[in-house]
Amino acid sequence: MPRIGDANILIIASDGFEDNELMEPRRRLIEAGANVVLASEKMDEIKGDNGTPITPDCTIEEALAKEWDALLLPGGTKNPDHLRMNETVVGAIRRFAESGKPVAAICHAPWLLVEANVIRGRTVTGWPSIRTDLRNAGASVVDQEVAVDGNIVTSRMPEDIPAFTDAFQKLIESADAPVPA
Repeated sequence: MPRIGDANILIIASDGFEDNELMEPRRRLIEAGANVVLASEKMDEIKGDNGTPITPDCTIEEALAKEWDALLLPGGTKNPDHLRMNETVVGAIRRFAESGKPVAAICHAPWLLVEANVIRGRTVTGWPSIRTDLRNAGASVVDQEVAVDGNIVTSRMPEDIPAFTDAFQKLIESADAPVPA
């Protein structure tokens, strides 16, 4: 896996993302030199729960036609709830996780990991209201700012963003070469 400055990182989001959970990790990864691309279902501007606008770099379909080193999933309640109904997104998350590529999900975004069926037997964390869903999906749930289990990084809330982003960056830098999907 490349150094963070050589990494190609995909972020998938839709309207209703938690503003800081998309913008802050994205900013920090870009500042570290990573190539960070935001994909959404359409090229229309998307807005966070608190109104922060951002225009996607490409559509999800365009993004999935390329190779990526890692995947970041921001939270918010509407964003992951909407995206978990998108079979293309769920399938992509499953392929990322099964290939060994780093996958990071914060707040409510671990719902997407549940939908992709990739957390059974793993230790994860998330927003308090989704922890029962995580347990029901077969995960061991902890209440800590970041949980790293294999190639999956999870965090609870916006206050955890520094630890979340640092753990994701370290995982990218130390990950073994991914297994082809």
